[in-house]
Amino acid sequence: MPPEENADILESRLATLQQADEEAFMELLFRSFYQPLGNVIYRVVQDRTVAEDLVQDLFLKVWNNRGTLVITTTYKAYLYRAAMNTALHHLQKHKRQVAWDDARVPEPSRNATAEYLDGEEAELAVAGALEALPPQCRAVFVMSREEGMSYRQIAEALNVAPKTVENQMGKALRLLREQLSGFLSGMSMCVAMVFENIF
Repeated sequence: MPPEENADILESRLATLQQADEEAFMELLFRSFYQPLGNVIYRVVQDRTVAEDLVQDLFLKVWNNRGTLVITTTYKAYLYRAAMNTALHHLQKHKRQVAWDDARVPEPSRNATAEYLDGEEAELAVAGALEALPPQCRAVFVMSREEGMSYRQIAEALNVAPKTVENQMGKALRLLREQLSGFLSGMSMCVAMVFENIF
């Protein structure tokens, strides 16, 4: 069965359970979305403990409002929008904007060649570059590249225009290319595989 059909079945089941059995509704919602939402929040806030707290708070809010919860989009879009809003609010509240100069991206030394750059260093470089992205760009990038969401789905989840998502994604890719340019030029095939899914 194609993923779209599975998603439609899940959405239908959730709608039925929301009306008939609140506990079963929350259990299915939790089982279906807790891990993906936690991962998305983590990629935005860059702190596993904070991400766990934020996703738990999100589900607690849904539980507390379950009787009056009105979803006009899909459950997935609603939860992703709530997750992104929660993560971005947390960053704004704690002013955790990383300046480009302070980003923890390892600089390649003059004599460091792609042969010496192993996969772990490449992953650290990518993680640092992602952390340096503005929160909105990071959210769009994570939802697109790591969660596999389409621009339309991201726009719906973030309650923005699809063109905004496209612009943010273009900005994210441009900034990542700039930040990782030292690693991208002349890299070995092994290291190139780490970056393959990003660009």
